[in-house]
Amino acid sequence: MNTNKHRPRILLVVSFTLLMLAQPVIARDNSKWQFDLAIGAAWQNRNDVRIPGNSGTQFSLKDLVGSGPYPSIRFEGFYNIKGPHGLRLMLAPFEYTETGTLPYDVFFVDKTFAAGVSTEAKYKFNSYRLTYRYRFFTNDHWQWYVGGTLKVRDAEIALKQGTQFANDTDVGVVPLIYLYGDYKINNKWNFMFDMDGLASPQGRAFDLGLKLTYDISDQWYLGGSYRLLEGGADNDAVYNFAWFNYLLFSIGYKM
Repeated sequence: MNTNKHRPRILLVVSFTLLMLAQPVIARDNSKWQFDLAIGAAWQNRNDVRIPGNSGTQFSLKDLVGSGPYPSIRFEGFYNIKGPHGLRLMLAPFEYTETGTLPYDVFFVDKTFAAGVSTEAKYKFNSYRLTYRYRFFTNDHWQWYVGGTLKVRDAEIALKQGTQFANDTDVGVVPLIYLYGDYKINNKWNFMFDMDGLASPQGRAFDLGLKLTYDISDQWYLGGSYRLLEGGADNDAVYNFAWFNYLLFSIGYKM
């Protein structure tokens, strides 16, 4: 047997094993409270509207006013109740008002808006959520939570041409499934995934995020994240499906 032939592989395996064994012990965060403020920009990849859903004219807010970027802000607060049980509060107001021209006449709500005329469009989608979460897995690197979210949706779509104005508002409560994963790379760097989402025949809502954070002290950290918000409703009253992409930078505090 030619041992020289396999020596590089053996050395590689041994070196990798020794490197893993030499890794420092990673301290787990046991904070009771955590607060995170994220600020950044959002781009709309899709935003199709038809109101009323059974008789309105379908048009694209993205084609009307562009894809963005639009300013975005998001606040999250976490409270670890006891053991694996915890709560999350999330506030994410979002709104823009922009001007464009419609490519064809649009019947919206109860009025007809003419093509080729300067049109002001308003889109509002404020999201407020309360989550109960349960930590079902943990080790030196990973923590996984599952739970349920109650989302309060405060939405409005409006069009205006001169003195002609029409809008549709919607305030409601939506239940969502919550999933969160946290991978501790080392004592400074953390990678996180989170999701609120649910689908039904009447519509769907998904909010997914990927985030990387760096601890600058025992209490403070900085982070950057990408988020995807997609969903909408299809019924006789309203048809609206949107897809937004977010880039956010955050600062957080743990205590």
